[in-house]
Amino acid sequence: MKLLSALLAAASFVAAQPTPSPQPSPKPNLRLNLDFNFDFKFEPIIALAIERAFDFKVEFPLLAQAAVDKHDIAQRLSETRRAVEEARRNIERDFKYDRRDGYQDGTRALDRREYDRAVTSFDRVIAAKSTRAEGAYYWKAYALGKLGKREEAIAVLAELGKQHPQSRWLSDANALTAELRQATGQGVSPESQSDEDLKLYAINALVNSDPDRAVPLLNKLLSEAKTSPKLKERALFVLAQSRSEQARAIVSQYARNGSNPDLQLHAVEYLGSFRSKDSQQVLAEIYGSVSDVSIKRAVLRGYMQSRDTEHLLAAAKSESNPELRREAIDLLGAIQASHELGQLYATEGTFEWKERMLRAMSRGSNAARVLEIARTEKDSRLRQSAVRSLSGMRKEITADDLAALYAAESEASVRSSILDALHNHGAAKQLVEAARKETDLELKRRAVERLSHMKSKEATDYLVELLNK
Repeated sequence: MKLLSALLAAASFVAAQPTPSPQPSPKPNLRLNLDFNFDFKFEPIIALAIERAFDFKVEFPLLAQAAVDKHDIAQRLSETRRAVEEARRNIERDFKYDRRDGYQDGTRALDRREYDRAVTSFDRVIAAKSTRAEGAYYWKAYALGKLGKREEAIAVLAELGKQHPQSRWLSDANALTAELRQATGQGVSPESQSDEDLKLYAINALVNSDPDRAVPLLNKLLSEAKTSPKLKERALFVLAQSRSEQARAIVSQYARNGSNPDLQLHAVEYLGSFRSKDSQQVLAEIYGSVSDVSIKRAVLRGYMQSRDTEHLLAAAKSESNPELRREAIDLLGAIQASHELGQLYATEGTFEWKERMLRAMSRGSNAARVLEIARTEKDSRLRQSAVRSLSGMRKEITADDLAALYAAESEASVRSSILDALHNHGAAKQLVEAARKETDLELKRRAVERLSHMKSKEATDYLVELLNK
């Protein structure tokens, strides 16, 4: 683990350095001291691996340094920079999801009655200026009210109106403000919260009894302005469990235009679980009529839940928002919509999007299509991406498939990736054959390096053969 940490640190540092010039130049005086108690017979292998991957001199207590080819350093450094940049983009994208999850953390804390923690979570959402900041203001005030900090809660609701004068949360905020003003001066006790708690218990009990009989009552609860959003959310959940047409019509109504964004979001999520043609059509109408990214994302996930490849494909083709288009492509991969992804790939002209579609295909285990792309794609960067995807498909792709791909490939960078894929497949026999026939010194060295990490008789015999030459 210490070595892995050191390697990761080295990669991050090196990725930030400028790419070495192809012209002869002095070797950078960068040294990485690793003071580990390795067995001396393994130290040269570890040092050579680090020096070839990164432009560092490695000093072990028992090791004399080996020279490293500058062209190899430049190539490895370029690959490392690309990998780190990709990781950075993924982290930035995931951070956006984390901010949205901060909102969910707050609502979960409310469910557990951890009101202090809820306030902290919603503060973070507000500070991040998230698209769900309006709801965060409301729920922060709600939590503060439960803590008895009513004046502070009223101030938070006033700030909501000031910062977002057109917010769909204002109706609920006004109702909560009136409730808080009425309760100002009273102490907080279990009795003062019993009315909402009893209603929550009653609604929960309906899930296990007869939801259909409760539909009119729940609809009335949803339509009353004085009902808190938390009670409305639970009422909507119970309606979503019912198989009655009336209940599903109410859920569809709130999905189209909920009284507040959270309620609409939950209704959209429940629609996806219905898995009917009618619900899929409602979701499609909602997707085309709203601009809220969180609602659109919920619709896309509803498509996935109901395995609606038709509408997912339409979104992946026409969506102008990059974040939503990525989501649609990834969800097609999640439900293994191989045919639809193949259609998308064939008509797409941009490298970045085609690479995204390749990854989605690999998640859907569409090995035959990915292998075809690795064979026939004109862009060598995409062929290389396809090979990297094939590297993880050990059950779907054979070592002979990869060996045939290696024999037909002309681009050195792609051939190098195929050698890595053969290593990941444990294909020592095919790696040895590639090394024997290879005339490119760099690729031959790559094959030998891969073999040096494999515990197999074929690999050992070939390495001994090299030493005896």
